[in-house]
Amino acid sequence: MRVLMFGWEFPPHNSGGLGVACRGLTKALADAGVSVTFVLPRPQDVPDEHLDVIFPPKERVRGRFVNSLLSPYMTATLYEQMRMGIQGGFAHDLFSEVLRYAEAAEDIALTEKFDVIHAHDWLAFPAGLAAKKATGKPLILHVHLPSVDQGAALGFDERVFAIEKESFDGADAIIAISHRVRELLETKYNVPREKIYVIHNGLLREHEDFVPVTVKPDRGAVALYMGRMTLHKGPDIFLRAAEIVIRHNPRFRFILAGAGELERQLLFHAAGVGLGKHVFFAGFARGAERRALMQAADMLVMPSVAEPFGLIALEAAAEGIPTIISKQSGVKEVLPSALVADFWDVELLAQYMLSIAAYKPLHDTLSKNGAHEALQSTWDISAKRCIALYTACVTSS
Repeated sequence: MRVLMFGWEFPPHNSGGLGVACRGLTKALADAGVSVTFVLPRPQDVPDEHLDVIFPPKERVRGRFVNSLLSPYMTATLYEQMRMGIQGGFAHDLFSEVLRYAEAAEDIALTEKFDVIHAHDWLAFPAGLAAKKATGKPLILHVHLPSVDQGAALGFDERVFAIEKESFDGADAIIAISHRVRELLETKYNVPREKIYVIHNGLLREHEDFVPVTVKPDRGAVALYMGRMTLHKGPDIFLRAAEIVIRHNPRFRFILAGAGELERQLLFHAAGVGLGKHVFFAGFARGAERRALMQAADMLVMPSVAEPFGLIALEAAAEGIPTIISKQSGVKEVLPSALVADFWDVELLAQYMLSIAAYKPLHDTLSKNGAHEALQSTWDISAKRCIALYTACVTSS
């Protein structure tokens, strides 16, 4: 099976979970014998030795690049800001740039040999459609972050919604990363249920040898938030819960790891409410830094306003870290033992944090059960389901 895959971020040049998901899925597909050509909007300096780790055997996955400004979590305003600082060669607005990527995708599709097309999220959907129109090959769209979810806090862009809707109508099949996303596709985009296949995100097998963390009472508990600093991820909710926790346990410490438009505002807020000495802003972390932050944490808190999945919670649970997640998160479908609260219920979020720190049996039970559940969700399983879908689409085309 040969797959032409379109995306817009890939580690180590990723700023969120989509790139991590693309890495995990393509590696698992390669391990299963699938040949993948992965197309990105612009060249990225990924060392060959890094590719050896991601794609064994190396020749099963190749990279193709398009000279484009498309980048992770791009908005129309951000695109215009980027374009003003670069001379020539790019479209005047984000949506024209998406179409330019699609035009390049058509040329690439006509020069590559493949059986099926697989595109990730709206920036790459028109590219997938263009490849399908040029070759007649079946198209599968992978929905990680629907615009109706991304705009849950501030309202979504109707132009993005229109691109998604057109793409869903033209696709042969759609992968939703959770049942929660499938419900959104059915109710908000009127996608027929039989066209949607739920394939959860997973873990790489390197997580199988995790070492459970334990609470260190001599230094107080540490709560970790790891994600983009944007409203729909809920970092501001994390800080509001932290204010309550500190009133009951002043030895608590809080880590916010991530980057985004709210980072400066959150920093000033923490200082203004007296959390300065209790909160550490770690910035965006990957690799060894990311693992070190995980090992320092006694719990992970993911209070997302809207979360299609929440891969970070699955990764934390695999490391034996108790997880607190919002009811609005898709990952609860595979982590039934996680503590769950509505994103707006800061009192309950705070109570959960205090309880994990105060009661070792609770901490240890959450650690053990969460790790067992998380390790049942691997990219190998996800890849097998993708391959079955590829085969069905190719057979029926």
